[in-house]
Amino acid sequence: QVQLVESGGGLVQAGDSLRLSCVASGRTFSSYGMGWFRQAAGKEREFVATMNWSGRSASYADSVKGRFTISRDNAKSTVYLQMNNLEPEDTAVYYCAARTDIRSSANYNAYDYWGQGTQVTVSS
Repeated sequence: QVQLVESGGGLVQAGDSLRLSCVASGRTFSSYGMGWFRQAAGKEREFVATMNWSGRSASYADSVKGRFTISRDNAKSTVYLQMNNLEPEDTAVYYCAARTDIRSSANYNAYDYWGQGTQVTVSS
């Protein structure tokens, strides 16, 4: 069993930056593909970013490409999401997810473990 705990959300203004962190329990973090998803009020959960086990492969949703960066530190069992130039449309609950596969995936159904989420609110 893996537990994921997100942190770093908050209320910011448009154009500001935030860095989300997600710490994983367990000893095999380095073998997990990791992802970030988000869910805005009244909308379905959507893909944001994903990274493979080594950190050498990452992909992003078009809506965040060039503004968000996913990274991981396997020694700390932590995955990050650096969010720059935030927009009001980025307002959502952000979820960290882990899959028992070394590859990254943008598919919501590919993930086995989920965090509780952290709220990000961007005011205009």
